[in-house]
Amino acid sequence: MLRVAVIGTQGQLARSLAEIAAGDVTVTCIGRPQLDLAQPETVAPVLADLPVDLVVNAAAYTAVDRAERESDLAFRINCDGAAAVAAVCARRGLPLVHVSTDYVFDGRKAGAWREDDLCNPQGVYGASKLAGEQAVLAALPAAVILRTAWVHSPFGSNFVRTMLRLGAERDRLRVVADQQGSPTYAPDLAAAILVLARKLAAGGETGVFHLAGAGSTTWHGLAVEIMAAAGRRIPVDAITTADYPTPAQRPANSVLDTAKIASAYGIRLPPWQDGVRRCVARLLA
Repeated sequence: MLRVAVIGTQGQLARSLAEIAAGDVTVTCIGRPQLDLAQPETVAPVLADLPVDLVVNAAAYTAVDRAERESDLAFRINCDGAAAVAAVCARRGLPLVHVSTDYVFDGRKAGAWREDDLCNPQGVYGASKLAGEQAVLAALPAAVILRTAWVHSPFGSNFVRTMLRLGAERDRLRVVADQQGSPTYAPDLAAAILVLARKLAAGGETGVFHLAGAGSTTWHGLAVEIMAAAGRRIPVDAITTADYPTPAQRPANSVLDTAKIASAYGIRLPPWQDGVRRCVARLLA
């Protein structure tokens, strides 16, 4: 039996991990108030003696725009809190999977981003997540950093749920069409992480990996797919980033190259469209 501790209880990934755990894997989700990454001193007392074989840090400050005015909090959670988790794992000799983001890149590359491409975050959120990656690897060089992108699920706040809500309220949608990425269905990501956890516990390769839904699209393309999956014939107008200004700058291209994890672990996620359809079907059921 593989015992996995997940940092986080209410996030999309944490809830997905708890939901799908079965068979030879048990998942224990730990979060506030007992363990709060915004208060790194709460980490060690909870994790120090917990009966566990592997840790997944699925908790993060993810409010991309609000981070521009709450930089101290974003760095405390995404960097200092993450470092505290890694430090306990290092002391106990526990494998760690630390979940990160496509926003560590500036979006200026033409093709998909590889793990060894230069990171150059354009906002506080991405900068805090990159600092977290570096802090985790400094404390635990054998950690796995798992970057993902455009996560959606039946839980919490995400683009799919927002589009379904707006599609029910409005007779026309306007969505940005000049930002490209790879939508990732959280239950698919969770299932892949549990596969990774089993192999990592047996001595698998560590380092930085990318994992996201196969293929790519724009926010506009994603919105069109959501409406189609929901059976709603609502016009979706394509607009530019300039037409929809936000406090934080988003990368124009954050498509992740996932060949490395496919080669090392045989892990590939389904096409992003498949995840969207399953997500919408569940939300409308």
